[in-house]
Amino acid sequence: MPYQFNFNLTRISRSFFREIASIAHSKGMHKRIGEAARNLLEKFRIHEITGLDVSEALILLEDFIDIQMKNMIDRERFLKSRRRALLLPHCARKFMDGRCKASFEENIPSYRCSHCSPDCLVNQAATLGERRGYDIYILPGGSCIHQILKKERYGGIVGVACGQEIKLAEGLLEKVNIAGQAIPLIKNGCVNTRFDIQALKRIL
Repeated sequence: MPYQFNFNLTRISRSFFREIASIAHSKGMHKRIGEAARNLLEKFRIHEITGLDVSEALILLEDFIDIQMKNMIDRERFLKSRRRALLLPHCARKFMDGRCKASFEENIPSYRCSHCSPDCLVNQAATLGERRGYDIYILPGGSCIHQILKKERYGGIVGVACGQEIKLAEGLLEKVNIAGQAIPLIKNGCVNTRFDIQALKRIL
């Protein structure tokens, strides 16, 4: 389920959430981060940069830290996995109309990237994944993950999505004992969503 508010974190340092998660993990304080998170938001003026009110910014900060923590905890098991898949959000495509040449496979359901636009974020991500041997899925929604996992067996999954959908997917992956790594969107919405391609490259 997506957030009930829109956000754009593209002006925030890419390492911001990773560094906070790392510090919280080393100090054993990730479950007590509420007040510290509020102080950090005020110190770095996150509400001014993003236009979010403090409560919305806190939700994002807590979710992003949780995702980074889970990535760290699952990293070793993920690196030992053999067959892997990369799940990408279709809303990050450059075009959401006929200009996008991706074909849709109803039986999966997933789009298949045709690599038509070099500056398309999904094209860049799909290319990175293909070069590293990942199966690529460009999903119209998080509910498709269950269908994919019923048809295919994977040891590791990398997923790009909004924080709330990532947290839902984490529960599903835990049930079927698949190691996951996640990249949260840094700009949400129904079209032109964004994620950090360099962060994805590191995760892959």
